[in-house]
Amino acid sequence: MFVAELLEAGMLVCFGLSWPMNAWKAYKAGTAQGSSWQFLALICAGYACGIAAKLTLGTLNWVLAVYLLNCVFLAANWAVYFRNRRLDALREVPEGTHAAQDARSCALSASASRPAA
Repeated sequence: MFVAELLEAGMLVCFGLSWPMNAWKAYKAGTAQGSSWQFLALICAGYACGIAAKLTLGTLNWVLAVYLLNCVFLAANWAVYFRNRRLDALREVPEGTHAAQDARSCALSASASRPAA
């Protein structure tokens, strides 16, 4: 049984190491384009099934901690995804709205306060 636990933990560690890298790349990209909430939700469902299997079988062991750590990393990916969606929405503010006018007036006031070259 120990070998099975070790292999399961190895699989989870491989997935777990990829989540922080994915979150960092998405954070630097600053856009949710190419990201999928459906993919993240499917991964969450998979982890929930794995945790439920551990609880149902009564095999509460150290591998459960790896599942939970992966869930923390996945939560960071969700946070970056929603941050990037907000940034995408801000870039798509239509002309004529108060937000677009505020952005233009901030840009004008910033350029007016610069000394002439």
